[in-house]
Amino acid sequence: MPIVSASHEDGDLTASSNVPGALAPYAASAAMGGERLHREVETPGRSAFGRDRDRIVHSQAFRRLAHKTQVFISEEGDHYRTRLTHTIEVAQIARSLARNLKVDADLTEALALAHDLGHTPFGHTGEDALSELMGPFGGFEHNAQTLRIVTHLEQRYAGFDGLNLSIEALDGIIKHNGPLLGADGEVLSEKLNGVLPFALTDFLVRQPRAHASIDLTDQTSLEAQLAAISDDIAYNTHDIDDGVRAGFFALDDLRSIATLGTILNQIDEAHPGLPAERRMGEFTRRLITLLIMDVEGHARRRLTENGIETAAEVKRAGTPLALFSDEVAADVWLLRAFLFKAMYRNADIMALRAEAERVLRDLFCHLTANPDDLPDGWKVANTNADKNVHARQVCDFIAGMTDRYALSLHGRWFDDTPDLRYGAPN
Repeated sequence: MPIVSASHEDGDLTASSNVPGALAPYAASAAMGGERLHREVETPGRSAFGRDRDRIVHSQAFRRLAHKTQVFISEEGDHYRTRLTHTIEVAQIARSLARNLKVDADLTEALALAHDLGHTPFGHTGEDALSELMGPFGGFEHNAQTLRIVTHLEQRYAGFDGLNLSIEALDGIIKHNGPLLGADGEVLSEKLNGVLPFALTDFLVRQPRAHASIDLTDQTSLEAQLAAISDDIAYNTHDIDDGVRAGFFALDDLRSIATLGTILNQIDEAHPGLPAERRMGEFTRRLITLLIMDVEGHARRRLTENGIETAAEVKRAGTPLALFSDEVAADVWLLRAFLFKAMYRNADIMALRAEAERVLRDLFCHLTANPDDLPDGWKVANTNADKNVHARQVCDFIAGMTDRYALSLHGRWFDDTPDLRYGAPN
């Protein structure tokens, strides 16, 4: 596979703007679409999708991402990724891809910025804990929790709950990982164990118009697909940086993966003796650029091969269009397997994960047994509400916490709050 030069800054490959007339015919249309569940007068100077993006950026859930774990707890060090910095990186990559493929950059960016709003404190560890705890009460899944945040939990507007995002944005959030149902109605994701998440089914019951407008068996827009694969690009490349910084492995340990080894060879030939920090930066930007260009080129081929000419045909394609090429996908798989073994399942990290899970279990058990300890805005008004309602309220409260707030509350009610910084004594 050809390795691109490093002449582009982190994938910002074009200066083209999101001018409506410049968009491809298969792009989502803010002018033709942009319908919302609650009717509003659109504001001049920005599209419906631009308004979606702006509302996400100004939400409380977005601000809390600054203190939520990506891989390392947010107080671990100044240069490790948090959910917020990861999200910003995803949005930059997604917007570059959208511009290059001439689809709506505002919608793509909005979906990239929203994709992790539903994440719990302590990253996937928190999601695993809440998923198990909420098993008897409808379950928990972070993508569905993102939907719950933007349609119900955010309380910023006088006329409605949530952010009142466009139907196109909601479709992209719901199907961040692709269609949820097969043609015969079976739930496609093994992670969901054959049952759609409560946050999704509750939304569809409360919003029949959305149920009628969003087909769970279809692909989502190309904009949403680009946001999703930008997430893959960002966390795979930047988890390398964080893993090397933390000492889990050396950059040269990745030489056996063909694409990565070729990049390292190019850097060492062009810049022999480059200091480690600069070498890592050069590696990261070259890898991001390569992955962006691979997705862009492969998407163009798939659009042509599938005869895609409209946004509706993107959704009916029966297959995602924004993918890595087979060769690059194989190397990405090898990279993920390497990171899984060397970092995500490192014994020290697993020990911290167990402690983080205990913190959330303790909080959940305490708050379900002592509902008066919930803040006033989170208490269930109806004291006769069933256990499912109480448990969901506690779950929503805990899922929205930052790492430090969860630890602070645990320290208020328990005497054995752990120090979750990597390498800290416990």
